Amino acid sequence: MKNLLKSTVLGIALTVSATIFAQDNKANNIDNSNIALQGYSPVSYLDLNLAQIGDKNFKSEYNKINYYFTSTEQKATFDKNPIKYLPQYGGFCAFGIYAGAKFRTDPNKFIVEDGKYYLYLNNVEVDAKQLWLAKNDHAGLNEVANKNWTKLSTTHN
Repeated sequence: MKNLLKSTVLGIALTVSATIFAQDNKANNIDNSNIALQGYSPVSYLDLNLAQIGDKNFKSEYNKINYYFTSTEQKATFDKNPIKYLPQYGGFCAFGIYAGAKFRTDPNKFIVEDGKYYLYLNNVEVDAKQLWLAKNDHAGLNEVANKNWTKLSTTHN
């Protein structure tokens, strides 16, 4: 009964969140500004395991999307190997992708795992990072999310 209730609550929360936070940008979680990660540095996530807001004075463009960094050193690191520093699932919520939908993320809710970083939705109803961690199955969640991302990255919600 407890698991059924938990599943029902999760389903409702994800439905409400999907209505509010679902994005129709195809493969990248960006707004009309074309700034990735809401201005946070992808190098900080991966190399420092920190969420640090970048500075527009240290900017690189990759695939028509702008990335901000905290320093010229971070910018140079990104420019040498941008693919390494791209967020998983285009910066959409990893748990949302697992559930089959694209959600905006809180740039301070992330996990670094196996040389990649994953971002998560966080609002008054859902802390998707905690949902991901509660499953205690990163590989299994990733497997499902990767399959879902194949479709979600090329279609609108």
